[in-house]
Amino acid sequence: MNGLTLYTKISQLQNSEQLKVIELVDSLLNTKKSTRKQKHPKSGCMKGTFTMSDDFDAPLEDFQEYMQ
Repeated sequence: MNGLTLYTKISQLQNSEQLKVIELVDSLLNTKKSTRKQKHPKSGCMKGTFTMSDDFDAPLEDFQEYMQ
């Protein structure tokens, strides 16, 4: 079935039926997109891209009054 035949058949439907066809096509397209395999980053791929300061766990001066 080519596009012209499909268009002709859909145009013969009532408006409410055409909306159902559109919803069906949209759901099929969304299903196709969601079944694609998502790429996951490999473990350790960010190694060496950032560093933490030596005093990372040290209390912050801004919170001294709350920590008493």
